[in-house]
Formats: sequence, C-alpha cells, structure tokens
Amino acid sequence: MKALILSGGAGTRLRPITHTSSKQLVPVANRPILFYALDHMVDAGIKDIGIVVGDTAAEIEYAVGDGSRWNANVTYIQQEAPLGLAHAVLIARDFLGDDDFIMYLGDNLLRQGVKQFVDRFESARNAAPEGKEPSAQILLARVPDPHRFGVAELDDRGRVVHLVEKPKVPPSDLALVGAYLFDKTIHTAVRSIEPSLRGELEITDGIQWLIDNANPVLSEVVEGYWKDLGELDALLEGNSLMLETLSYGVHGNVDEESNVDARVLVEAGCDIVRSIIRGPAIIGAGSKIVDSYIGPFTSVAGNCVIEHSEVEHSMLLERCKLIDAGRIEDSLLGREAEVTRSKTRPVATRLMVGDHSKVDLG
Repeated sequence: MKALILSGGAGTRLRPITHTSSKQLVPVANRPILFYALDHMVDAGIKDIGIVVGDTAAEIEYAVGDGSRWNANVTYIQQEAPLGLAHAVLIARDFLGDDDFIMYLGDNLLRQGVKQFVDRFESARNAAPEGKEPSAQILLARVPDPHRFGVAELDDRGRVVHLVEKPKVPPSDLALVGAYLFDKTIHTAVRSIEPSLRGELEITDGIQWLIDNANPVLSEVVEGYWKDLGELDALLEGNSLMLETLSYGVHGNVDEESNVDARVLVEAGCDIVRSIIRGPAIIGAGSKIVDSYIGPFTSVAGNCVIEHSEVEHSMLLERCKLIDAGRIEDSLLGREAEVTRSKTRPVATRLMVGDHSKVDLG
C-alpha cells in the first residue's frame, strides 16, 4: 500500500493559519502537523509516500526532505493550482500505479493514527469474494456543523448511499474525516467526474461515482480524537491534546527561584529565571523565560523570549518576544512576532499584523 498526503496549498483552497508558512508546518506541541501524518503512515507499515505540494512546495520539501528520518521514501507531486482532492489523485496516477493507497489531508490530526483502519480495509478486501472487494473505505465523525464538510448519508444497515460536499442542508451529522482508503478503481472515478460549481474535482463526487457504479464503499465512524486544524480554536485544542502525550523532563537551566511542574518539557539551552511553569507545556530549545508565568496547555517554540508576562493555553512559534505583555490567553503568535508594552505617552494599542490576522482586544 502507498500513501498520498496533501500538504498546504495543494488539493483544495486551504488558507494557511499564518501567512508566512504552510499550515501543515505550524507546530502542534512544537512539531509540525505534517510530521504527525508521516508518523501515522509509517506506523501503518507504509513507507512509499507521495506528498502533493502547491505554492509552499519549497517549505514542505525543506522540512520533510527525502523521508529518510522516518525510514520512508517521499516523492513530491506538484499541483499547479488547488483544483480539488480528486484532482490530486488524478495527477498522482504515475506515482500510485495500481496499488491500494490511503489519501490523508495533512492539516488533520487523528490521534489514534490510521493503522487500524488500514488493517481493516486490507482484511475486508482479502476476505471478500473475487470481484466483490470493497473499492474504498471512508472515515466519518459526528460533528455539530456538518455544512462545513463533506457529509455522508447511510442506509439503515450503515452502508454509504450518498455523499455531498459542504451541503446547505446536511443529510446527517457524519462528516468525512480527512483519511480515505482506495483501490485502483478510484482512478477511473476521478477521470469520470466533472468539476463542481466551485471549479474543483471533489473527492466526494469520485466516491459517489464508485457507489453509483456498484463498487462497494465501506465506512467507519471514528470514536477517538479527530480534528481538522484549519481554525484557531481547533489548532489550540489539538495542541493541548498533543502536549499531554510528551515525555516530560528538564533539560535546560532552571534557577532556584523558579517552579516547574512535573508535566513540563524544558528543552536544552533554555533558561528559566524567577518564573512559574504549569503543565502540560513545552519550552523549546534556546528559549528564555524571565519573571513570567507559563500556564497549562502552552507551547513555546525555540528561541523565544518571555519577560514580565503571563501566557496560558496558547502557541508561540519560533523567535517570539513577549516583553511586559500582560496576560495572553487562547492565542497563536507567529514566528518572530513581538508583543511589548510601550513606556511612552499617550497610552495606546499599536499593532502591526499580517495577512489573515485576528486581534481580540477584549
């Protein structure tokens, strides 16, 4: 089996969380989201991985390399425009060949990984009579806002009968999770469908083609944690979840006036001075925390400086600076962001924010 991972800017029109980087490289618990996807593929025994890249190709390739750190082989597949998930399958035909494969959206976080789903799909195909093998397996999750997703309608026996992309009136609350298992029949399907009204080749239409043409499609409802990390609240939730899975320990310098919880990872080269850190949390290599409070569910990336400030339930990317910043909660600060309090008069809020930024002055 092979894997096809869709990275930031590929497959569909995904807006990055930060304007300076691919969304899939935003670090969750100080580790790029995309790396968790690669972990899951290798854990499932899949070592031949294609990554569909778009306008952030150089960043993705620099971060991932040839896949050797995962003991895998990575092939990059350039998609010139974000023309849909089914289009990504279409252009990956040479890489995929006639192998079964899993397609995984790189901005999704499926905590339990995919091994169990891959194993069940392969078992179902091996157990089925010849000619009756399932052509696909989709993963579903119950969500409160199904109009934002591809949605599945099941019959009373739990079989998939209809799929629709981002419906105004959803037929169910079962959203498609960003992991799909296919056999080679999907290549015929994606060549047979037409672009949707938004100009994309939708994978939901491809799967519907399989159903309409008597190709069995299995489904499974995900009971564990799954999240599409496309919005700030979801990203913070995913970060909190992964912080609870770390191997904690102090590998930097902590002075006698500081208090660091047991559920904190302080990486090498850090200096913690007269500060309190409550876990779960991570302080990245080379960061300096002085006269500050770092609260639970906070990730501080490498080479940050935090002085006379309080941070909780937040994510700070590399080389951030917080100086006399007061208390910050529920926030994401991009790379090299600076938050300071001016000593000059008149007192006012002064901002320099990038594209797609959101500022809450509550």
